[in-house]
Amino acid sequence: MAHIGIDVSKNKLDCMWVRDLEAGKVKPKVFPNRQDQYPELLRWLQRNTGEAPETLQVYLEATGIYHEPLAYWLHEQGVRVHVLNPAQVRFHAQGMGVRNKTDRKDSMMLARYGIERAPRRWQPEPPEVRELKRLLSRLEALEEDIRREENRLEKAQFSEDTLAQASIDNVLQALREEHRRLQQQIDDHFDAHDHLKRDRALLESIPGIGRVLSASMAATLRSRAFTSARQAAAFHGLVPVLQESGTSVQRPPRLAKAGSGRLRKTLYMAAVVATRYNPDVRRQYHRLLRRGKAKMAAIGAAMRKLLHIAFGVLKSQTPYQPRNDTPCTS
Repeated sequence: MAHIGIDVSKNKLDCMWVRDLEAGKVKPKVFPNRQDQYPELLRWLQRNTGEAPETLQVYLEATGIYHEPLAYWLHEQGVRVHVLNPAQVRFHAQGMGVRNKTDRKDSMMLARYGIERAPRRWQPEPPEVRELKRLLSRLEALEEDIRREENRLEKAQFSEDTLAQASIDNVLQALREEHRRLQQQIDDHFDAHDHLKRDRALLESIPGIGRVLSASMAATLRSRAFTSARQAAAFHGLVPVLQESGTSVQRPPRLAKAGSGRLRKTLYMAAVVATRYNPDVRRQYHRLLRRGKAKMAAIGAAMRKLLHIAFGVLKSQTPYQPRNDTPCTS
């Protein structure tokens, strides 16, 4: 089995085949990062390693969007692709005392990390989930543009700049129209895929989860084959991180904040609502407050509880049912 690290940038792919890790025998090669060059990359790997695509282990870092075309293409050819967390690879390199950072060094570290840590094989997202995530990402960008223009409009109105107001009004009108069109496209996407539409309806049966959050959670929870609610919570950065050392370091726990910040922001607002209207979340929230937990810590636990409930209704494919209908008093 051959191990290959590929450092991906916008314009090139730095490949490193590690022939013998202990002896330090490697073979590097640089290819342009263009889809018409991918077959040549695969031919080079097969010719030099003597391996079939099914026995090639390729390690890539998650680099925005630049690694995605190569990862999907190699997966379609039967190559065992591993998309690695850049932070984990960086910490691994620091632990080995590696200080220099070059494209060639990075590709070597990717291969070494893969050999020594044996990460899980990457599985691509279902096409309909991938498209949904792209639509939601574009919607988020539009919402940010609208907020910026609204802030500019407020300043123009305060300074009585009528020329700027007219221009901003025109831009806002176009942005809001595109926002409505994109929202309709997202709804149409759910309607076109029965399983996603069913998932969204199940999520919206949970008090605290509305149309916006249900769309985001359907996309993220179906993007990977999570085996447990705890795993899903960790992926979305909702697990507490402890910082304790002897008697001198006793910091309060904080959320890990990995994964999508937009989802956590929306989930925060949903958790605030759920502490009033969701019986399970409300019960947990007030129990933690009575135990002396800070309000923000209790809200963080409510966010995690909502995600656990969402994972459960999707796994069971049954609408939300509170565990105990007995009301909780604050």
